[in-house]
Amino acid sequence: MDPHSAKKDAAVAGLVVVGPSGNRTRVGIQPVPFMIGRQADNHLVLRDNRASRTHARIVTENGDYVVEDLNSRHGVYVNGQRVSRHKLANSDRIEFGFADSYKLIFTLEEDELHRILEQISGAPATPAPGASNLAKLRALVEVARALQSSLSTQDVLAAVVDAALAVTGAERGFLLLREDPGLVVSVARDRGGAPLKDTDLRVPTSVINRALRTRRELLSMSFDPLEEQGVRPEMSVADLELRGVVCVPLVRVRAGSVQDTVITSVNDTVGLLYMDSRHAAADLSSGNRELLQTLALEASTVLENARLLEEEREKQRMEEELNVARQIQRLLLPSELPFTGWFRASGSSIPSRQVGGDYYDVHAAGADRWIMVVADVSGKGVSSALLASLLQGSFLLGADAPIGIEEMMARVNRFLNERTQGEKYATVFYAVLARDGLLRWVNTGHPKPVVLRPGGEMRRLASTGLPLGMLEDSTYEVRETRLESGDKIVMFSDGLTEAENTENEFFEKRELRRVLEENAALDSNGLRAALEKAFEAFADTTVPADDITIVVAEYLPE
Repeated sequence: MDPHSAKKDAAVAGLVVVGPSGNRTRVGIQPVPFMIGRQADNHLVLRDNRASRTHARIVTENGDYVVEDLNSRHGVYVNGQRVSRHKLANSDRIEFGFADSYKLIFTLEEDELHRILEQISGAPATPAPGASNLAKLRALVEVARALQSSLSTQDVLAAVVDAALAVTGAERGFLLLREDPGLVVSVARDRGGAPLKDTDLRVPTSVINRALRTRRELLSMSFDPLEEQGVRPEMSVADLELRGVVCVPLVRVRAGSVQDTVITSVNDTVGLLYMDSRHAAADLSSGNRELLQTLALEASTVLENARLLEEEREKQRMEEELNVARQIQRLLLPSELPFTGWFRASGSSIPSRQVGGDYYDVHAAGADRWIMVVADVSGKGVSSALLASLLQGSFLLGADAPIGIEEMMARVNRFLNERTQGEKYATVFYAVLARDGLLRWVNTGHPKPVVLRPGGEMRRLASTGLPLGMLEDSTYEVRETRLESGDKIVMFSDGLTEAENTENEFFEKRELRRVLEENAALDSNGLRAALEKAFEAFADTTVPADDITIVVAEYLPE
């Protein structure tokens, strides 16, 4: 391999991910091939329904990184041009066919760092007056930007303080961050780079905070008296043996151009750079003022990036916890369903990104009866999943108790209402099928199941009461019907019936009847699979917005 290729292999490749809202995060291109798309198992997930499930990938060839379009619907664009394969160069912009969707910027950190260091080493030995500070400052700022992803935020902020001291000639520098109601010292260093103690800042932070509130631009306290409640009048800058004090606000950086950022109120600052000197006044010429303001913006950018990174890490931690909860929830579903004999069933629950409140169960109650339950607790999240688990236990215990369906539903309703105070409710379809074909059911506001005949005729099983947990004294009517050989009961949650396509059409109105009629002759497993396939084609997604539960029970008397 030639040295040039070896250098590329050593470089750390990454993608700066710019979301639709403008938020930026950086991800490393690992492992390779690096998959990009809408589906949850991609290495970079594009949460945009217009993106294809596996939209693109990045591979390596002879030390270069290459992006490939994986036959996506809307294509892959590099620097505005649609491509099928493209060798990536540093700062290439990758898009996916929509101006308001994700944008990726390809970066090679080592290449960028070498460019910066070459600029530093190539600086003239005897620069023009005033040019030396400008060159050093620009280099330090660029190095700080390049090293954000590899150094801690504290290290980068320390580099910013060092640069500010180099520009002004001040002797000590402190970076203070706002923590209501005052300021706390985050970085404290002298001009030689040695750390200082927080107590070395002899000017009270309350005084600095007052200066920050009352001045909007570059703050030079010079020899002003430090008058503040609780501060002795004799504690002026002169009394503290300081030749001068300089404060520069750290502006809160928002999405958009940093150059357009201005301070409009005290809430627009996250802290400030404070510098003082005992032996010489700080150099506050106009050029240095501009450089200090640039440094303050750079520090603010670092802090904002750190905040966004912490938010992203918190989201990842939450997602990991939700993944565990999803796995536990799936383990609560029946592991086996009957596939021989007079009663057969097939069921599935397609999870959304969140932990949901869907639950189904099918279990025998003796040799001549089968019990079927499909439930959906309102809302999403862990609380809904926990309530769904409680419902499952209630119905399992209730099935063995010597009470009727009406009393069992009333007890579960009171149980749920007492614990949620009406803030959570559950729609439930609960049915008992006997060997002789008698079906008895209760429907508490759940989507109406369908009794499907082998020839395609169908009828719905209506609601018989309010959702569980809504009113403490609700009653639940039990209804009956008799099935014939070959009949199927098709049960589902509202995640299926209320699923929408890109034309804002509902699956129930557009597809449900057609799919059932065309596949009425299939067995329970085949019909369930046909419904899932129709849903995927209809919604064009493998990660639905809500949990989708489908259960098909088939009556085949011997």
